[in-house]
Amino acid sequence: MRFVDSSIVDSIRVFAPATVANVACGFDIFGFAVDNPGDQITLTISEEPGVRITDILGDEGRLPREASRNTAGISIQTYLKHINRTDLGLDILLHKQMPLGSGLGSSAASAVAGVFAVNELLGRPLPVIKLLPFAMEGERIACGSAHADNVGPSLLGGFVVVRSYQPLDVIRIDTPANLYCTLVHPDIEVNTKDARFILKNEVSLKNTITQMGNVAGLIAGLMTPDYDLISRSLVDVIIEPVRSILIPEFNEAKQAALDNGALGCSISGSGPSMFALSRDAQTAEQIGAAMQQAFLSVGITSEAYVSEINKQGPKVL
Repeated sequence: MRFVDSSIVDSIRVFAPATVANVACGFDIFGFAVDNPGDQITLTISEEPGVRITDILGDEGRLPREASRNTAGISIQTYLKHINRTDLGLDILLHKQMPLGSGLGSSAASAVAGVFAVNELLGRPLPVIKLLPFAMEGERIACGSAHADNVGPSLLGGFVVVRSYQPLDVIRIDTPANLYCTLVHPDIEVNTKDARFILKNEVSLKNTITQMGNVAGLIAGLMTPDYDLISRSLVDVIIEPVRSILIPEFNEAKQAALDNGALGCSISGSGPSMFALSRDAQTAEQIGAAMQQAFLSVGITSEAYVSEINKQGPKVL
């Protein structure tokens, strides 16, 4: 372990990736990381004890500057309390590089970047998997629920299954090497709490059975790999039909993705971003352009991102 003298300025800069949660059929249990966008955080050791946010870039002044109310800040504070280092002074510079309320795991990326950075700065006293509960505290601050389907893949990289919360059981599974993701973020905002409020508390037995089959099929398709099975399984009969009404031109954008070679297309997280999976970079680019055109046909501009599945998770810059 590297012990840091708090009288000596020491600093680290970390990137944590955006994520796609739910992945169609896997509401609250599936998620995967992408190469871009993502958030950056710079931690600098200070002589004054305590965790402080010195500045946040890219949020248009919307995020809390008080550490205990900020996703990155609370994750770091909870971590330091756990390892008995509340005496440490840390200054945080957070650079938001993705839209807020986008369905891309913005709060998760900040929380993961923060807790990963402080663990690296202190010489890795904890293995990466043990950082997950601290990152989840950031999600609790952001949306009232300490869920892991965004922080899990952002921290661990790759495709993650949240099997259980009591006890916490998160599994990372392999994905095909040439699986590509297209993300399109229309320039509208969907509040996560609103997107949860409209969900039904009960679902039919028929839809439950269909969804369970798709969940099992997607996992099998990813691990085999079997692209046709992945495509058949990227179907959500429970959440998407309800949430899609919050996204103008959703059906048209989804059809555009499928018409241009997507294996499947659905809502990323709680939206409004949408994701599509495909087998190569050229197809993924074509899908993004077609989806953007669908939104633009009704006057909605958008941003598109194309990448492979990010298997690394956060990294020191």
